[in-house]
Amino acid sequence: MQKEYKTITEISGPLVFAEVDEPVGYDEIVEIETPNGDVRRGQVLESTSEYVAIQVFEGTEGIDRNSSVRFLGETLQMPLTEELLGRVLSGSGDPIDGGPDIEPEEEREIVGAAINPTAREYPAEFIQTGVSAIDGMNTLVRGQKLPIFSGSGLPHNDLALQIARQATVPEEEQAGGEGSEFAVIFGAMGITAEEANEFMDDFERTGALERSVVFMNLADDPAVERTITPRLALTTAEYLAFDRGYHVLVILTDMTNYCEALREIGAAREEVPGRRGYPGYMYTD
Repeated sequence: MQKEYKTITEISGPLVFAEVDEPVGYDEIVEIETPNGDVRRGQVLESTSEYVAIQVFEGTEGIDRNSSVRFLGETLQMPLTEELLGRVLSGSGDPIDGGPDIEPEEEREIVGAAINPTAREYPAEFIQTGVSAIDGMNTLVRGQKLPIFSGSGLPHNDLALQIARQATVPEEEQAGGEGSEFAVIFGAMGITAEEANEFMDDFERTGALERSVVFMNLADDPAVERTITPRLALTTAEYLAFDRGYHVLVILTDMTNYCEALREIGAAREEVPGRRGYPGYMYTD
């Protein structure tokens, strides 16, 4: 049952605080309607028996004490279908490529169940990136993570694009191409419009877009949106891998922008900061 309140007490950066008369579920999706009729989506970040803290995905501009808060009774879900391949979505999962609306085969919560690490298959399938320093000295294997650390101004985005263009599973190519298809999930967080244009030009020029799903969060988009972009990307990747049998490579850039979004939210919540102002839970988020 949906509950609606007009009890906003405070707006702090990307957060809205509202009084409630009963507990609200953590991570529950919220719709906030402004006096002029605009509807913003948000998510419950903190919940007590007296108030809730809501992080607003589209920004808090225009929201005031006269706005209404509606709790939908469900968590954020990603619409999933194989037709997502070749599409460009915003950081919150909405199509921004001018294509048709997504007709999902199912919707899945972006906060998935944890996987028991001891139950995983031993990683053994080599993914060839075409970058000799990675393939020879820091090999990328299915089921593993490969962080790319870069200094300010260095071309880490160019490297990420090159990997997205060239990544293949050579064992299946040698077997005559039979087996799983290869897909790339590309999640960009807090990038500039110039970088976004470079990404899209490269994807379209090389034909990589046809086998990719792109999530694009720009620098002028709300910072809160960056906290859900990687979760949407990983939920899509799990669907293509486990339900559709694809080999999936997930590329997330730039994690620094994601961490800065956490810092902004932590400051708005007046949390005790850790090193350089980042929240202490950043490393396990």
